[in-house]
Amino acid sequence: MRTFGVEEELLIVDPDSGEPLALADALLARRKLAADDAPGKPRLLKKKAETKCDDEMGLSAELKLEQIETQTRPCLDHAELLRQIRAGRALADEAAQGHSARIAALATSPLALSSHTTPDPRYARMLERFGLTAQEQLTCGFHVHTYIESPDEGVAVLDRIRDKLAVLIALSANSPFWNGVETGFESYRTQAWNRWPSSGPSAIYGNLSTYRRVVSRLLDSGVVLDEGMIYFDARLSRNHPTVEVRVADVCLRAEDAALIAVLVRALVESACREWREGVEPAPVPTVLLRMAAWQASNFGLRGELLDFGSFRPAPAEDVVNSLVDFLEPVLAENGEIELARQGVEAIFARGTGAAEQRGIRQLVLDKAEPDDGGLGAVVAHAVRATHKGAEEYVGPDAADAPELLRVRQL
Repeated sequence: MRTFGVEEELLIVDPDSGEPLALADALLARRKLAADDAPGKPRLLKKKAETKCDDEMGLSAELKLEQIETQTRPCLDHAELLRQIRAGRALADEAAQGHSARIAALATSPLALSSHTTPDPRYARMLERFGLTAQEQLTCGFHVHTYIESPDEGVAVLDRIRDKLAVLIALSANSPFWNGVETGFESYRTQAWNRWPSSGPSAIYGNLSTYRRVVSRLLDSGVVLDEGMIYFDARLSRNHPTVEVRVADVCLRAEDAALIAVLVRALVESACREWREGVEPAPVPTVLLRMAAWQASNFGLRGELLDFGSFRPAPAEDVVNSLVDFLEPVLAENGEIELARQGVEAIFARGTGAAEQRGIRQLVLDKAEPDDGGLGAVVAHAVRATHKGAEEYVGPDAADAPELLRVRQL
């Protein structure tokens, strides 16, 4: 069974107004101070040469000061991953509460704001180079890393999962509002994110040398600043022996996040088996993949998706269940098929994060006409949903987790 882990980008919010707060640097500094001052405990901040700290669970900064990222350790099973996701959220929230703030798993801010870029020379160059795209890029994604045995295997995976990734956008959709506006999209984060020049789906590579050549040519173009800005929907990780799938919104609920990670791991394993058996990648034109992603971003689970076999419209529930059926051999071997089916059924019954956000807002508007259009209540609900089930993880897991007190590349 392959190891897998996730990164979650989360919003730092005012618990009363719901507005995002530019506190990431303060939160990380507070955690460092607590680690330094803790009597009888080892320093949690160490030099990279002294520890594999980058592979451990912790917190780190992102492009915007209004967001913070958590990372899990590599996990072998769903239960451990879910535990770590909840522990990471609790760890971030503990730091936020030290500044009278809270953490919310929202892929975009429902309320309007002018965001603040993390003070870092690279981010400053991005802001200068990409203007409004970087200035407005307060988006929170969910990245799943799955172990691969070699870069060649990783490229084979990228070629064979590309036609199915749009389904994950629909399942994770959690961004219907953008700066105080109802967007009409379930995942508006997908629209905002795809403003970056190197984002989105990729063509079939065929082999590792072609993948490397594509990356090199993008860097040689001078459009992107560095390899950290190769924002493909799925890519080879630069720092870990993993394939990194990057299409999902951060999920409102931890259990949905763990479900999507399970599906991604099964996708990776299924693709590896196809590669070994000589099954060629489906020759789907990249433009159709863009259409599928747009449709998933627009409709989520409330309409039709493009079927990943025919790329014709089909009911969202049928497309999602078809993906689970496709992955059943691997999911069954891992003991996760019932978990996957029940998790998908729960999302359809309850709704995605986007559906929950809209539902809460409508409940408020049915009773009153608040000045913020009900969006503050949306954020308050998101804070509660973000930490549902997390209380049992506040304690040793949160207090002793190693920190990543570095400014990561976006």
